[in-house]
Parts: sequence; C-alpha cells; structure tokens
Amino acid sequence: MSKLLEVRGIQEYRTVREVKGPLIVIERTRGIAYGEMGVVTGPDGEPRLIQVIEVGPDYAIAQVLTGTLGLPASGSTVRFYGSTLRLPVSEDLLGRIISGRGVPRDSLSMPPAEDFLDVNGEPLNPYARDYPEEPIETGVSAIDGLYTMVRGQKLPIFSGTGLPHNMLAAQVARQATVRGSEEEFAIVFAAIGLRTEEALFFIDEFRRTGALRRLVLVMNLASDPIAERILTPRVALTIAEYLAWQRDYHVLVILSDMLNYAEALRELSSAKGELPGRRGYPGYMYTDLASIFERAGRARGRKGSVTQFPILTMPHDDITHPVPDLTGYITEGQLVLSRSMWGKGIYPPFDVLMSLSRLMKDAVGEGKTRDDHKYVANQLISAYSRALDVRNLAVLVGEGNLSWRERRYLRFADEFERKFIAQGFYERRTFEQTLDIAWDALSVLPEDEYSNIPPEVSKRYYREGIFKSIKDEGVKA
Repeated sequence: MSKLLEVRGIQEYRTVREVKGPLIVIERTRGIAYGEMGVVTGPDGEPRLIQVIEVGPDYAIAQVLTGTLGLPASGSTVRFYGSTLRLPVSEDLLGRIISGRGVPRDSLSMPPAEDFLDVNGEPLNPYARDYPEEPIETGVSAIDGLYTMVRGQKLPIFSGTGLPHNMLAAQVARQATVRGSEEEFAIVFAAIGLRTEEALFFIDEFRRTGALRRLVLVMNLASDPIAERILTPRVALTIAEYLAWQRDYHVLVILSDMLNYAEALRELSSAKGELPGRRGYPGYMYTDLASIFERAGRARGRKGSVTQFPILTMPHDDITHPVPDLTGYITEGQLVLSRSMWGKGIYPPFDVLMSLSRLMKDAVGEGKTRDDHKYVANQLISAYSRALDVRNLAVLVGEGNLSWRERRYLRFADEFERKFIAQGFYERRTFEQTLDIAWDALSVLPEDEYSNIPPEVSKRYYREGIFKSIKDEGVKA
C-alpha cells in the first residue's frame, strides 16, 4: 500500500469521531489538504487506504477506499502522508487486470513502476491542445460511416437497461485502430460498478480473442466499495495518459458504466450531508464529470492521444436525466441506442437521428477516409429521415396508396437498417467496405434524389444496376 503514496511527512491522529457509511470523520486536524491520502488502522491491525474529500478548520472527512466494514471509531488510528494518490505506471500494464484503486486483480504482482503519477492528472494547457481531426476506425459501420470517432474526441454512448452496450463496447475494444499510424494503439477499459457476470463477459471476451494483449482492464465490481468506484475512471485515465504522453500510444479509454459512477457520487454526497441538486445528485456533478471527460485530447508536439468512449445507461431511457444531460454538454457528440431497433433484431441498434459526432466533419474525406464520405453520411441521414416519415404515412394510408418514389424510400429504409446498420458481433468492416455498403443502400433510390451529393461524386459511386433491378410492383420508374 505504501508504494502508492509519496511520503512527505506523517501526521498521526487518534481522533476519529464517526464512521458513517464509506466515510470517516477525523477531529482536531491541522494542515490536511483536499485529496490527501492516508491510512486508517482499526483495533484489528488492518490498514485501509483513505482519501480526504472534505476539510474544515479543525476536521477532515475521508473516504475509505477498501470499505468500513468492521471499522470502529474508537481505537482507530489515522496517518496522513502529505500527498495525493500516486499510481505506479508502466508499459507492462498492457495485458493486465487491476482494481479500481490500482492493485492487481489477476493474481500477478504489479510490474516494476516506470513512473508514479497523480491519479487526478495534470490538465492540458488549452493552448497546447491540437484540434482533433484524425479518424479512428472502429470496424462498426454505423459509427465509422455516420458518426466517425476522432482521435482525441469524447464520444459517449447513451444506452438503456437491457440494450447491448456491453457487446458494442467489447466489439469496439477488440476492433478499433488508427490506420496508417506509426504509433501503437492501446485500449484502457474501465469497468465501473459492473455486475460479476458482466465483468466475466469482458474478461472472457478479451482473453479469448486476444484483445487483452493491447488492453489494460481496470475493474470495479458492484460489490466493491463505492469510494473505489469514484477512483476507477481516474486510475484508468492516469494509465492512458502515461501511455499517450510518455510512450506515444494512441489510447482509447472506454468507461462503462458512467451512471454507476454518478450514483456513487450521489451516495457519497448524501453521506456527507450535502444539499442535493437535480434528482438528488450533487450540484457539482457537472464539474466532477468534466474533470474526467476533459482528460481526453491531443497535445501539440506529442505523438500520442487520449480518446474517450464513455458508456452510460439512461434510467427509463430518459435522455433528459441529469447524467446524460450534463454529459451531452461536455462531450463532442453522442451515440444513442434505440430500444425499437433492438426489438427488430438489429445489432447494433443505433438511433440514427438522435446520434451525432460534432467533430466528424473535419476527420473524413480524401486522405483520411474517402472523398465521398461526408456527402454519403449526410445523404444517408437525410434519406433515412424522409423514409421514416414515409413509414408513418404508410401506416395511415396503406403502402399501396404511396407513390413509386415513396415506396423506394421504404425499400431504402429496410436496406439501410438490415445491411448498413445491422452488423455481426464479430464482423469488422473497413471504411471502404462501410462506404460501399452505404452506396448499395443509396442506389435503391433514383439518382435525382441525391440532394447532398455532388453529381461528379455520385457518377463515380452510384450503383445504377441496383435501382434498375428492383421491380416496383409494375410501376415504371
């Protein structure tokens, strides 16, 4: 435990006034700082790591990272070390499974530390940031084709209970890469408050497919202390920053599930007796989430990058819930999963019209993906939006009363959902394959319906034979 701390002078107290849930209150303290680490030892002699989360003129409140079960206030001794938590980091962490407080969970010893970094990170100077404009190929057509992930971006998934966000996270972790880059690509996967069966799914999937070789799995289970849950994404991002800034890796950080993190934050806030904000969440939740999400980016003069792919479950599929609502303000886009698409058997079940990537426009095109990418993406979304309107109209008047063009849009919607959006869990598609499938779907429509594609582009890629080969119930196109 002492290896996680940088000792700068020990202060010892035997004035623990109260043990309240995951918190302890220490009286008559002097010079204790917010975020400072220490150890509390009960009468049983077991040391437990603590972190200060509130300080006053003569008291401090600390969270016990390993739980307070069996820890009494009377007879406990607290020692503070004058430092924040410093994580031992190394390139050899790749392929390892560690806990949310940075200790091994795979029955192996911790690799020799190459550096000790503060888990709270060191924010990048805004002037030193480079604008994200290089794409990451996830191998998932809906993401790569419509909402391209950009190196250095924060692109969350908004999901719901029972939807396959864990499958999608595992697929992206297994398939993602930066094409044409000399730098290595790595994944840091933070499992935050997951159930045991969910954790076993990720471990088995990554080991069986070999993805664990380039991945660090930071795992916090639902049965682990909530104080550790608060630490988990920060430990994961500290490892990611080391790999990116000191080892020149392109690092994709997957955080699942950020709702569990927010619930832990609410529970700690309630234990401290703070006034609640919206739906009981603390009023500083926006700032707290920003302290995590803003650790993504690219830095001028450095080859590596940190890209974030947070996943959060929306209670009752409510996108206005405080957690997705505040997340949307901080991040550069959102990928929303649709319960109706999942009910139709479509995986991954993206809600196309609710999803977006605000940085995509600068990361696609000739020399990055393909020259037609931006036009195709805009046309797909425009055509699909009209097709959904036609579907609603067909419910009212019947498909037989639609014009031949409207029936084409119905066919396009089916092709788009079943061939472009729908994809196998172990199916990986390149940017070129994704765009070719997009043209197959678009070519169901007559070429004069392409309002977002320049004529010189459509002439090169339009699949004329597909449109002519589809019979439209005796109506000549």
